[in-house]
Amino acid sequence: MEKNKYRHSFAHRLTKWVMLVVLVMMSGLAWLIYNVTGSLSVESNCEAFYSSILTSEKSITSMMSNVSVAVDNNIFDIERNLHQPAQLQAIMERIVATNPHIRSCGISFIENYFPQKGRGFCPYAWRKDSVKVEGRPLEGTAATYLDKAWFREAVAADSAYWSEPFFDSRDATTPLAAYQYPVHDASGRVVAIVGADLSLQFMTRLLEEQDSSLASRALAIKILDQKVSDIYVLSRDGTYLTHHDEKRILKGNFYVHVKDADEPGAAAEAIKRMSEGKKSYDEVYHPVRVNRIKSYLFYAPIAGTDWEIVITLPKPSIDIFGILVGSFMLMLIVIVLLVIFLVCHLVIRRAVQPLRALADTADQVAGGQFDAPLPDIKSHDEVHLLRDTFENMQHSLATYVDELKQTTTAKASMESELKIAHDIQMAMLPKTYPAFPNRSDIDIYGQLKPAKAVGGDLYDFLIHDGQLFFCIGDVSGKGVPASLVMAMTRSLFRNISAYTREPAQIAAALNEALSDNNEAGMFVTLLVGVLDLDTGSLSYSNAGHNPPLLLSGDGVSVVDCDANIPAGVMSGWSFSAQHLQLNKGDILFLYTDGLNEAENIHLEQFEMDRMLQVAERSSREPKALVEAMTAAVAQFVGDAEQNDDLTMLAIQYTH
Repeated sequence: MEKNKYRHSFAHRLTKWVMLVVLVMMSGLAWLIYNVTGSLSVESNCEAFYSSILTSEKSITSMMSNVSVAVDNNIFDIERNLHQPAQLQAIMERIVATNPHIRSCGISFIENYFPQKGRGFCPYAWRKDSVKVEGRPLEGTAATYLDKAWFREAVAADSAYWSEPFFDSRDATTPLAAYQYPVHDASGRVVAIVGADLSLQFMTRLLEEQDSSLASRALAIKILDQKVSDIYVLSRDGTYLTHHDEKRILKGNFYVHVKDADEPGAAAEAIKRMSEGKKSYDEVYHPVRVNRIKSYLFYAPIAGTDWEIVITLPKPSIDIFGILVGSFMLMLIVIVLLVIFLVCHLVIRRAVQPLRALADTADQVAGGQFDAPLPDIKSHDEVHLLRDTFENMQHSLATYVDELKQTTTAKASMESELKIAHDIQMAMLPKTYPAFPNRSDIDIYGQLKPAKAVGGDLYDFLIHDGQLFFCIGDVSGKGVPASLVMAMTRSLFRNISAYTREPAQIAAALNEALSDNNEAGMFVTLLVGVLDLDTGSLSYSNAGHNPPLLLSGDGVSVVDCDANIPAGVMSGWSFSAQHLQLNKGDILFLYTDGLNEAENIHLEQFEMDRMLQVAERSSREPKALVEAMTAAVAQFVGDAEQNDDLTMLAIQYTH
């Protein structure tokens, strides 16, 4: 019945009209985008150019592969005829004659390989024109390659590779690249380098053909009647290997013309990726400025070389139609939105009158007048429903405020009690340092940081008849129950220590006392020790606690501890006693598992290895050791919440 009552409400009618208008508008926009913009989107053009650059890269790689394969196929014949200079000259002429892309080819031997030929010897052949091949060996003073860095580097590399582009002495206008392959004698020694020179003009011709095919894809080029894209081959440092201006080849640098456009750091990222031999993104395109023109960059490495093929596509060339269509659509959207605004304004103006009255009442309620009168709403729509809901909220809010006051008072009382409990617990532990200012045979420092207001960790120490009695413990659980067991354990330790000097007997007595009527099943891991301050002899007994560290002149080590049960688990247990001799300056470092099991935000634990590293680096003083360990844990944990009580006690024997 209520649903039918509000079926023809204002919101329902307004939503129906707005949806109808938006549907008509979106249908028109969809038709416009489909029929006008179609293939003119940035994405479609960018993907076409990205595909074209991969095609160009494959073509260049294929051409260079033909040269490298031609040399590779003749290496066996060369190595078989190493001692026949005439035959080697014939092989060079054959390689050039049968491979039209090779400009010249030679075998550069190491120094004095053919003593009768002089210091150097190089069978060499070159292409004079498209048909004729000439050749003659370079020997004696004519063989100047021995003093060149490229020859020494090729011999040392002992592997086939393409050289950096260069101009040779015979042609200072055509850049060349040499495929260099090491030649080995029967013993495996590098004795020569075969170098096949490839003119890079073929890349210029290939890229010009590719540029023409790209122009046919961009409709803007036909309209503007101008060259839009540029395509280059670059070295990894940005040097031009091809360019329509021959003066820039091997002299100009492409990277100096690339600057940021819309995206900060886009230029640096593109240059970094090109210098690392990576491909451009194939889905995300960020324009940069090339020669002060906002452009898209497409690039890919050429396999087997340190070169990169690059296409620059100015953004305006593919945006012109998008701008025109976008402007038209913007005008259309503005007109439609104006109409929608006028309609909605008239309808909503009539609907908001009751809401204004309801808002005035809401202001009074917000000021604390929970009994403020509500306006009388005669309509039977959502506004009337809101008025009824607001009336219910008034009553609920008044009740909630009363309950909140009671809860806040109780919480404040509880926090005050916990603060008092925390102060009492901390007062039970030794807190004055140095602990024994009148003694020169012992230095001790302890620290406890509970995970909650109160905790279950404890440590204590006292001197009786020349003996230092000490303990450290960790009660199972946290909070108030653990703090009560902690207080009882500390008191029991002090009382029992007055009657016996044996740590095992102290641990056994604590176990019996804690096991008696232990219905809650709580227990305490303990390590109890007694140090003879005259001799440095240490007796200790472990009740399921973490083994301490010993910092001595020999370094840092983990003290051996027997595996006994924690105190309070089972009565009648016989705890073992162990002994250790401390020398002057030795430090015994005790801790609870809040240290080694401290976790960071990645749930990684601090663990023993990090404790040993901190102990190795720290100053050999108890306070400095505890503070260094505290700082290391804080840095490791970072923003993670402390999940357990953290207690440390350092004892140094200084007698």
